[in-house]
Amino acid sequence: MNTPNPSPSHSRLNVRFFLAAAVSSLVAVGALVLLMNIFERKQEAKNPFFRVVELTDETTDPAVWGKNFPMQYDDYRRTVDMVRTRHGGSDALPRTPTQADPRSIVSQSKIEEDTRLKRMWAGYAFAADFREERGHAYMLEDQAYTERQRVAKQPGACLNCHASMYTAYRKVGDGDPFAGFAKLCAMPYAEAAKHVEHPISCIDCHDPATMALRVSRPAFIEGMRNLKASQGVKDYDVNRDATRQEMRSFVCGQCHVEYYFKGSEKRLTYPWHNGLKVEQIAAYYDNAGFKDWTHADTGAPALKAQHPEFEMWNQGIHARSGVACADCHMPYKREGAHKISSHHVRSPLLDINRSCQTCHKWPEQELRARVETIQDRTYKLRNVAMDALMELIDDLKAAKAAGAGDEQLKAAREAQRHAQFYLDFVEAENSTGFHAPDESARILGESIDFSRRGQNSLRRLPAFTPATAAPAVQ
Repeated sequence: MNTPNPSPSHSRLNVRFFLAAAVSSLVAVGALVLLMNIFERKQEAKNPFFRVVELTDETTDPAVWGKNFPMQYDDYRRTVDMVRTRHGGSDALPRTPTQADPRSIVSQSKIEEDTRLKRMWAGYAFAADFREERGHAYMLEDQAYTERQRVAKQPGACLNCHASMYTAYRKVGDGDPFAGFAKLCAMPYAEAAKHVEHPISCIDCHDPATMALRVSRPAFIEGMRNLKASQGVKDYDVNRDATRQEMRSFVCGQCHVEYYFKGSEKRLTYPWHNGLKVEQIAAYYDNAGFKDWTHADTGAPALKAQHPEFEMWNQGIHARSGVACADCHMPYKREGAHKISSHHVRSPLLDINRSCQTCHKWPEQELRARVETIQDRTYKLRNVAMDALMELIDDLKAAKAAGAGDEQLKAAREAQRHAQFYLDFVEAENSTGFHAPDESARILGESIDFSRRGQNSLRRLPAFTPATAAPAVQ
């Protein structure tokens, strides 16, 4: 008896059945793999770090912290990168090491790129050496080996912004960081430097027990207390009263600020008693009778602005919108199941996707162009202000040479003091106007006005021959 052959339709049904079974199996396997991956990621996320070593307030070495936080430490080590943007960053320049300065690579000199800076700072240490800033990895060695150390006696207060200081303050102060801060500020730099080993470290921004952000610099704690007092808030304690989002800027503001050394004890002081704007800071210095030095060419009681990123950022749209420094310079990123802040602290232009496009849904090329347009305009106005200041300095020198006395030169010298400080406030601030474009333009415009008013005051002197063409008299 012959077995009948299956019909073609029956064969097709079998094939379809097996295909459906195979697809179902693949889907099931895929779903199982996905569920397992989700479960693993959730378990991974429950343990943001593994406590390999115990961290305390004595742990200053970032490599030790890196045992518990290897991803953050890997980023931190990358701050050695030297990448130039159009208006910032550093070119790596090779250098022959010497016994006095063992650095084999340095950044480019700003005073050689623009020699007008030497004239602006005539008689001050910055006229001898001022280089483009490098990453956090270099902050201690670049301060130790700058030529400014050899032409001026710098105090230990300089270390506040160039080294890991929290533990040093506590040790020198026998457990009291404010007492240690006062002692280290007053020491000569070389003596104070013996108490530190590292550039900024994890402990300067994080509590080792909880990893919470904290402010460790007494100068910032005092500065914020004075600032809040000027706004009617009494007894402000930044570590007690600030929100977490505020702390993501305040830990940066510990160092990226304007400051001066107060009194013979050289106590590092943030001049925020009237507010954070340039005119409020200048008014504080005027009322205190403070000057950084006497200008060598004109005799003006001059001021040197430092690096007022915190003050300028506070005047910009990002600060008003609640955007913190870390949002742009330390943007969040994913490492497996972990969401961490990048500790490769650098210009947002080098990571536009994470730093900018989280909020601004435009192509990278468009966002870069917007930033560079702001910076180009700021730099152009900066050059106009610099030229105006050079002309005022030339006219002051001519008036001195013609025999004008101190009383006759007083108004022009005061104008130079303010024109120079306003210009330097933008020059020393490392965003080239981006942190607060309108405020930067206003400050530079007022600097130009101070310079021209100073020139006009000299032109009213009898028998004065100006060194430069006369500006329009107001």
